[in-house]
Amino acid sequence: MARLSDLAVPLDLAPMEAKLVDDLPTGPGWRFEPKWDGFRCVAFRAGGEVELRAKSGKPLGRYFPDVVAMLQTLPVDRFVVDGELTIAVGGELSFDALQLRLHPAESRVRKLAAETPASVVLFDCLMDAKGRSLVGAPLIRRRAELEALFKRFKSQERISLSPSTEDPAQARQWLREVGAALDGVVAKRLDGPYLPGERAMLKIKRMRTADCVVGGFRYEHDSQLVGSLLLGLYDEAGRLDHVGFTSTISDAERPALTKRLEKLAGGEGFTGDRPGGPSRWSSGRATEWTPLKPELVAEVRYDHVTGERFRHGTKLIRFRPDKAPSQCTLAQLRAEAAPPRILAMTH
Repeated sequence: MARLSDLAVPLDLAPMEAKLVDDLPTGPGWRFEPKWDGFRCVAFRAGGEVELRAKSGKPLGRYFPDVVAMLQTLPVDRFVVDGELTIAVGGELSFDALQLRLHPAESRVRKLAAETPASVVLFDCLMDAKGRSLVGAPLIRRRAELEALFKRFKSQERISLSPSTEDPAQARQWLREVGAALDGVVAKRLDGPYLPGERAMLKIKRMRTADCVVGGFRYEHDSQLVGSLLLGLYDEAGRLDHVGFTSTISDAERPALTKRLEKLAGGEGFTGDRPGGPSRWSSGRATEWTPLKPELVAEVRYDHVTGERFRHGTKLIRFRPDKAPSQCTLAQLRAEAAPPRILAMTH
C-alpha cells in the first residue's frame, strides 16, 4: 500500500517563493501565470492518505476536510502538486472565507466546509507519473507533467488548472483586467528548476489608486504625532465604511498634518463599518483612534482588495481638495473580472 512517507518528495518540502518586482521581465524564456488570491498549498497523495501543507510548512488538512476528501476521490492515487486553495463567494474569490476556516472548533470548520467548499487551482507538479521527483526538472517539463496529470483527474469541478502563457501581452492584459479577482501575475523561467524555499519566481502586482475619505487617525505609539490615517468609502446607503489605512507619512510631514487632523476631530467618523479589534499592522499597539469630520480626501495607492477592504497598507500619494468626499465610493474597489472567466483561459 502506498504511503506518504514513501513518496519521492518529502512532506517538509518548502514551496518555491516569489520576489516582488515593478514590471514584467523582458526577453525570451519566461512563462507567466495569474497569481491567485488564496492560501498556498502543496498537496500530497499516496493511496488513501492525503496531506496539505501551507507555505509555512504547517498542515492544513484539518481546516480543509472538504479538499482532503475531494483529493481522495481523484482517479490518480499518487501525486504531489503545488497550487492555491481558494473559496468563491458570489462568483468572486474571498480571502475572508479562507481565513474563517482557521478556526479551532472542528464542528465549525466542517460547517463552513459544507456551506462554502474550497477549490484548488494547480500550477506546478513535483512528481511524475512513475513516482519520480520533478523538483530538479525545468518548468517546461513540470508544466507538461501537470497538464497530463490534470487530464487524468477527469474534470473534477473543484480542481482547476491555472492558465499560463509565454506571451507578455497576455500577462499585461491579466494585470489590466482582472482587478480584485487576482493578486497579480507570476513570472517563471521555462528552464528553471523548482527551488524549495527560494524566491526564484517574480511577482508583479497591479498597483491602483483610490480616492478615500479620511474618517479618523491613530497617533504613533508613545507620541503625540499622527501615525496612520484611517480610510473610508461610502456605500450605496451613504454610510462611510472603514476600508483600510495608510501609514506612509514622512517624519517631516507629521507635525503639520497632526495639527490639520486635530482641527477636524470631533466628527462622527465612520458611520458604517468601523475600525475595531487589534490593529492589523501592529499587534501591540492600542486600538484607540480619533474620529474626524468627513472633509479630507486622500488619494492612495493599493495593490489588492478583499471583502471591499484594502488587504495591505496603502501608500499616501496626495490630498485631494478638489474632490468632494461624497464622490469617494466603494464602486472604486469593485472587481473587474470573476475567477471563472480567468480559469476559462486555460488551454
